[in-house]
Amino acid sequence: MAAPTELKLPRYGPDPEGTHPPLGFTGYRSTALRYPQQPLVLLPQMLTEVTGPLLGPGRLGEHDSDLTRQHAEEPQGQRIIVTGRLLDGDGRPVRDSLIEIWQANAGGRYRHTGDRWPSPLDPNFDGVGRALTDSDGRYTFTTIKPGAYPWKNHDNAWRPAHIHFSVFGSAFTQRLVTQMYFPDDPLFSQDPIFNSIPDEKARQRMVSRYDHGITQSEWALGYQFDIVLRGREASVFEEEEEDED
Repeated sequence: MAAPTELKLPRYGPDPEGTHPPLGFTGYRSTALRYPQQPLVLLPQMLTEVTGPLLGPGRLGEHDSDLTRQHAEEPQGQRIIVTGRLLDGDGRPVRDSLIEIWQANAGGRYRHTGDRWPSPLDPNFDGVGRALTDSDGRYTFTTIKPGAYPWKNHDNAWRPAHIHFSVFGSAFTQRLVTQMYFPDDPLFSQDPIFNSIPDEKARQRMVSRYDHGITQSEWALGYQFDIVLRGREASVFEEEEEDED
């Protein structure tokens, strides 16, 4: 019987300096309680952690990618279509990858027990969806433009409208998380999460692009948002502990 083959994981070079936020950022106050104070310890990963569970088409429901059709009636707010491509560092499409999103409703409130912002919940909107990339690396969601909401980071603090994106590789250990903002938001200048990205070009890669070609007449506005996994054009990815913001 042949000896088992040693598990070898791919290695990638670091993204350009300034692409990703520091673990601790003074303006984003809660990072002080979240980022590790000691050097990280790499633990060996087992075969099951890097190969499963499988995240294929059988895991998706009929309306998972259309957040406006998950209840008996439509949610309140501006209907939007968000589409884009998942690309590797060489611009090649990454197919059959699971992309999940979560967001606040049109009033800026999450369907979450910890969200006490006194904006009403929408009974027809859960704010979560998922889709698989196709052979061209493309994904598409139909949803509602989220509202801005207050938070207690600093005086009169409001978070710009945004949608959280989670990208899975072939296993949960390969999960990456980023955020998509909307163009020309007046709240960019006072959002410490947005401004924690040192490089201006990297920061702008978190901002979606309005696309009139995607916009559907008398139906929905369209936005493009590509996600690049690594390299000079890499998207900004965040620590998972920041998800609830």
